[in-house]
Amino acid sequence: MSAKKTAHELLEDPDFRDLSSQKNVVSIILTILELVLYFGFIALIAFNKPFLAQKLSEGSATSIGIPIAVGTIIGSWVLTGIYIQWANSKYDKLVDKVKNKFQ
Repeated sequence: MSAKKTAHELLEDPDFRDLSSQKNVVSIILTILELVLYFGFIALIAFNKPFLAQKLSEGSATSIGIPIAVGTIIGSWVLTGIYIQWANSKYDKLVDKVKNKFQ
């Protein structure tokens, strides 16, 4: 039976470092995209209300702001889906690899 590895050994492990690095890169990219999406919409509301109030077409009751708001919500779902896909295909495998190495 092998002795349990220490936290220091875990932190120095190349697979753990790769796992941590990939997680950070994906998290930062998706967070920035979400912030741009959300705060871009909020900035549009704050600084260009007349644009959002324009009707989609002559006689339409729907303004341009409604599809943009829906697009913002759907964009958030898409970013969440991208994260889920990445986590299921890459992250979970790397976690299992590190866990198996340190059990």
